[in-house]
Amino acid sequence: MIVKKIFLTLSLSLLIITNSFSAGSSSSSSSSSNYDKAVKLVKSAKKYEEAEKVGKAKKNYEKAQKLLIKSNNKIPNNADTLNYLGFTTRKLGDFSNGEKYYLQGLAIEPKHIGINEYLGELYVATNRIELAKERLEVLRSCNCKEFNELKDVIEGNKISKY
Repeated sequence: MIVKKIFLTLSLSLLIITNSFSAGSSSSSSSSSNYDKAVKLVKSAKKYEEAEKVGKAKKNYEKAQKLLIKSNNKIPNNADTLNYLGFTTRKLGDFSNGEKYYLQGLAIEPKHIGINEYLGELYVATNRIELAKERLEVLRSCNCKEFNELKDVIEGNKISKY
């Protein structure tokens, strides 16, 4: 009888602990899902821009930005989130706050490929070519497409729409 009570108590305790952990993990997955949803919206917005559907692109950037802010509030100081926050903010025409997000991300991860490329594009858009070239130098050894894309924007071979 005592063994049965101990077994039931341990089983109940284990069940409670398991449920606590699964509840905790769902909150982090909702943050991740906000980020994932935002990334999909950004990619969709880029396609709308390419198709010159500026209004639809702007709506997607606005939705993505809201989701990224939620994601950043739950898990602050994630360089990837800050990269997309900078990107969406810049795409919505707010260069000053976009730059702040990028710089915050670089403080966490100085060689972040996306941030360096996008911050370089922001610098070109705001006529600060020397700062854009500094971002290009960071990317020089990455052997990545972002280096060539930023180089083309700096040289005027590719026009960046913000």
